[in-house]
Amino acid sequence: VQLQASGGGLVQAGGSLRLSCKASARTSSSYTMGWFRQAPGKEREFVAADMRSGGRTYYSDSVKGRFTISRDYAKNTVWLQMNSLQPEDTAVYFCAADKGVLPPFRATSFAYWGQGTLVTVSS
Repeated sequence: VQLQASGGGLVQAGGSLRLSCKASARTSSSYTMGWFRQAPGKEREFVAADMRSGGRTYYSDSVKGRFTISRDYAKNTVWLQMNSLQPEDTAVYFCAADKGVLPPFRATSFAYWGQGTLVTVSS
């Protein structure tokens, strides 16, 4: 499975961005799709995940209520809608996928990764 992430950019604090991640192959309901981010000098951290099985979505505490993950199986695409962005959200955002990943969502649990898209939030 190859993943192609896009949608990053420069936005002012309080603004919104929508990230997209398109998979090269059909990601069935057995795949967990996730978003992670990595700020300069920091470790990659979990942001959000979609587990089709059970229709469950998960968010880190830092983005809960501001970010929304959604998924279209027909388009093999997952999105991350980011609202009320803050400078601390500045990072390279990565999408990830793998079968059967369960919470807690760690970067090491995902085998497939997109190339990352940079989100910069100015104050």
